[in-house]
Formats: sequence, structure tokens, C-alpha cells
Amino acid sequence: MAAGQRLRRVNEAIRQVLAEAIGRELADPRLELVTITEVRATPDLREAKVYFTTLDTRRREGARRALESARGILQARVAAALGTRQTPQLSFVYDELQQRAERLSRLIDQVAPESGSSGRAGGEDGG
Repeated sequence: MAAGQRLRRVNEAIRQVLAEAIGRELADPRLELVTITEVRATPDLREAKVYFTTLDTRRREGARRALESARGILQARVAAALGTRQTPQLSFVYDELQQRAERLSRLIDQVAPESGSSGRAGGEDGG
């Protein structure tokens, strides 16, 4: 259990370091409006998947390439912040969870007014 908590703390620390470095240190315009949503490091800290989103989904491939090109700088920041013997090898993955959630929300909004109004009308008429 303690190892799981430690890994969660490390993941969050990496996420914060990367978000700060992207926001303050990197001048690449492809990284504007990029958000680091989650980091998942392996228990041995050899690798870490870094999940990111962009407000403009058309820019996600450019953002991924910019993150890949800045990997050395970002890994150096992570190494300095963590102070561990090993620094995870970062890989960058577009986080599609936000898009899926928005799509699901739109579907619910389309269905909910129909079922909500028919359910209320039936309840009032039957009451």
C-alpha cells in the first residue's frame, strides 16, 4: 500500500513539474493551451506515460511532436525535482478521455430531454 501511495505522489510530482516547465520555460507555440492531465509511471520508475490534452484537437499531433522534441529538457526538470536515482523515460500520449466525456455528455443531453419530458408528462397525467 505504501508503494502505491509513493507512486501516486511521484506521478503527481512529475505532472506538476512538466506543467510548470511547459507553461514557463518552453517557448514553442505548439505547446500553447497544452494541459498535462495525468502521468503514469511504472513502479520501477523506468518509464512514465504523460497524458496531455489541447483545447484545439487539430493541434494535438503538433503538440505531441513539440513535447517529444523537448523531452530532454523536460526529463532534466523531472530529474532535478525528484532527486531519485532513476528518472523515468517520458513518452507522450494524447488523452482522449476529455473528448470521450464530451461526446458522451452530448449524447446524454440529446436523450435526456426526450426521456425527461415524456417521463414528467406521464407522471403528471397519471397522477
